[in-house]
Amino acid sequence: MTDYPDTQLFIDGHWSPGAQGTTLPVTNPATGEPVGAVARAERTDLDRALSAADRGFQAWRRTPAFDRAKVLRDAARLLRERVEIIARLITTEQGKPLWESRGETLAAADTIDWFAGEAPRACGRVIPSRAAHISQAVVREPVGPVAAFTPWNFPIIQLVRKMSAALAAGCSVIAKASEETPASAAALVQVFVDAGLPACTVNLVFGDPAEISSYLIPHPVIRKVTFTGSTTVGKQLASLAGQHMKRVTMELGGHAPVIVSNDADIEPAVRALTTLKFINAGQSCIAPTRFLVQEGVYDRFVEGFSKAALALRVGDGLAKDTVMGPLTNTRRLDAIDQLVQDALAQGAELVTGGRRIGTVGNFYEPTVLSRVPVTARAMNEEPFGPLALVNPFSRLYEAIEEANRLPYGLAAYAFTRTAATSHHLASSIEAGMLSINHFGLALPEAPFGGVQDSGYGSENGSEAIDSYLVTKFITQASPLSGLQS
Repeated sequence: MTDYPDTQLFIDGHWSPGAQGTTLPVTNPATGEPVGAVARAERTDLDRALSAADRGFQAWRRTPAFDRAKVLRDAARLLRERVEIIARLITTEQGKPLWESRGETLAAADTIDWFAGEAPRACGRVIPSRAAHISQAVVREPVGPVAAFTPWNFPIIQLVRKMSAALAAGCSVIAKASEETPASAAALVQVFVDAGLPACTVNLVFGDPAEISSYLIPHPVIRKVTFTGSTTVGKQLASLAGQHMKRVTMELGGHAPVIVSNDADIEPAVRALTTLKFINAGQSCIAPTRFLVQEGVYDRFVEGFSKAALALRVGDGLAKDTVMGPLTNTRRLDAIDQLVQDALAQGAELVTGGRRIGTVGNFYEPTVLSRVPVTARAMNEEPFGPLALVNPFSRLYEAIEEANRLPYGLAAYAFTRTAATSHHLASSIEAGMLSINHFGLALPEAPFGGVQDSGYGSENGSEAIDSYLVTKFITQASPLSGLQS
C-alpha cells in the first residue's frame, strides 16, 4: 500500500522525528510485510512533551468550557469527514475489516460529541451555610496534564475516550499510542489540531512502552494516568502511579461469560453472539469467551454457533467480502494456538477451527471448543482471539458460580426470556457491565469499565469526566462580618 504514511511524533504543536532519528517498523498483519515506520521517542522527546503539556494545560484550563466544547464538536465533524481515509489506515495496520474500521471511526466521532456536551455540564454546587454571612461553594477544576496509554486493538476509540474526557475537563494530554497502529492515532490527533485545539494541548509519542511509562508516570508534571491494556501491565502502572499519588483509570483485561438459559431464543442469540465473539478477530476485552449454555439447549446452540463460525469469511480486511480479518501480530497467533492445543490435550472437544490459515499473514480459523475442562489455560487466561469455549450447565447457580469464578469483572452477557432469571442474573453477576438479550455496551453515554482485576473507573458516560476533575471547597465570610460580630 503506497499511501500508508510514516508516522512522526507530535510534540509542542509540531510533527517531528525522535531525537535520535530511530524508527520502528509497522507491519500489515494480512501480508506480514512492512508498510511503514514510526518514530521512536527518547527521553529528550518526552521532556519536550512534558514541557509542552504543562504550558498547554495552563492555557487550556482557562479556556471556557463552552469554547472547549466547540473545538470538540469541530473535531467530531472532521473525523466523520475523514472516515474513509482513517478507516483504511486502521485496516492496513491493525487488520480488522474495513467495515469495522469505519464503524470504529464513526463511534469515535460520537464519543467526541458526547464529551463536548459534558464539558459545560461539569458544574459545581452551592452548599447552604449555617450562618447568614457565610457563603459556601464547590467548584470542579481540571486535574492537570494526563498521561494516556492505549493499545492496538481499537486504536481510535481507545484513544479518543481518554483524549475527549481529558480535553472536555480542561486537561492537556500526552498520549502514548501503540507502535503497531501509529498512523490512525496520528490521524486522530491531526483531527483535533485542525479543529483548533491550541498547540501544546495534545502530544503524541511512540517508543518503548516500559521506558515511556516509567518516565512519564512519576514525573511531577503528570497528574493523571489512564491506561487500557492487560491486567498484568495495568497493575504495574497502577502501582507506580500509587507511589506518586497520581489518579488512575484502568480499563484492563476480561474473560467475559455469557449465560444462555433453556428458555432463551436460540437463533437470535447465536446470531448476536457470533458477531460479538468474532468481531475484530476476537481481540476485544469485552468479547464473550466462556459460553455457559444450559443442558436443554446445549446441543442446539453448539450446532448453530459452530455453523455460523465456520461460515465466516476470513481474509484481508481490505477485501470487500471479508468478515473477519487477521490477528494483529504473530504473538496473538502463537498464543491462540497454544491455548487450543492445551485445551485439547486436557480433553476438550474441537467442534470447528483450531488451525492457522495459510502461511502468509496472521490468519486463524474461528474456533469453537466444547466441554472444556476448567483447568485448561483458556478457561483461566483471557484468549483475546477467535476462540469460543462452550460448556453446559444444569442449574442456574452453577453458571453464576463459573461466571464469577475468575477475578475478572469487565463484561458479561445473558440470554433468557424469563424476567425472574434476568433480575437474578443482574444482581448476581460480578461485572462492571451486563448486557441481556442483546449487545448494548460501549455506548458513549453509558459507563464503560470493570471491577476486580478488570480495573476501575469509567471511560464513558457522565462518570468518565469525574476522574479528570478535582473538587475544591470554598467557604468565605462577608468582609464586614467580623465588625458586626
